[in-house]
Amino acid sequence: MDAVRSGWVSSIGPYVDRLEASIAALAGTPHAVAVSNGTVALHLALMARGIGPGAEVIVPDLTFAATAAAVVHAGATPVLVDVQRETWCLDPELVERAITPRTRAIIAVHLFGHPAEMNALASIARRRGLFLIEDAAEAHGARFDGRPVGGIGDVGCFSFYGNKLVTTGEGGALTTHDPEYAARLRFLKDHAMRPERRYYHEEAGYNYRITNLQAALGCAQLERFEQILARKQALLSLYRRSCPREDIALNPAVAPAQPVCWLVCALLPEARKSSTAAVLERMKAEHGVDSRPFFVPMHALPPYAGATLIKKDRSVAAELRERGVCLPSSNKLRDSDVSRVWAALSAYL
Repeated sequence: MDAVRSGWVSSIGPYVDRLEASIAALAGTPHAVAVSNGTVALHLALMARGIGPGAEVIVPDLTFAATAAAVVHAGATPVLVDVQRETWCLDPELVERAITPRTRAIIAVHLFGHPAEMNALASIARRRGLFLIEDAAEAHGARFDGRPVGGIGDVGCFSFYGNKLVTTGEGGALTTHDPEYAARLRFLKDHAMRPERRYYHEEAGYNYRITNLQAALGCAQLERFEQILARKQALLSLYRRSCPREDIALNPAVAPAQPVCWLVCALLPEARKSSTAAVLERMKAEHGVDSRPFFVPMHALPPYAGATLIKKDRSVAAELRERGVCLPSSNKLRDSDVSRVWAALSAYL
């Protein structure tokens, strides 16, 4: 309300600076640059590094479509790499096999709040001279080997969409340890205009700014971030305690990763009468319980049908999509709501 009353509702105002300082602290980096959403954060991360036509970027096969789309919008070529069955995140062994002379970057997605294997991926990136991008859109506050996500790679990309752990309605941010790279991000996100020379544009930049009004909402969210995280973790624990079957697996937690709960995710048993899609449809139609499937693997989407896919014998991403369900995960859920979810799901297994 202070932002509204001040009249500074657009991209200039104190709450943008405050939000950036808070996100930098969350990621353990000296620099954070707030932008209009998480997708443009990924795009800007690539463009500020000069990654474009002729370059290849390694992307996990199981992720939200924005990860691969940002690579395409930069003019580069996504190379799809399968994920680990244990963590649901990028498989470092397959990343090694995917690298070619054209590879310029790796995007590690911390899927559903579980960090990717950052020690191995950072080692590969250093050894092969590759830029390491963390897509931390779903993992605010998660850690790997004691280090906060967003501060392990060369740049971290966050989303503050309405369903994320921290929301500004729409919004995002980039985090980095590199002051020159941070300056380049700031320059490009604001029409490539030098602040000391107004309306002089050295390049064709972007309007990727966040507003002071959105930033104020984000600051309010971050003031109670620990409370939000604790409630999510309590919700996941409640789901675990009341899980009616041993053959349903919930969110992974593979050391040294310290995941956060963004969504409560379940892998359904492999042998069942109905497809996952049919189960979800009946849960909603007959019990009023709305859930979501896992993301469609990138290789199964039309824009990436011809992309290189590095996998082992069987696609783990396809298996997870076939069995994966994201269950109701609002912090407002009650114990009785969780019981209702399990009852609805159990009816069709």
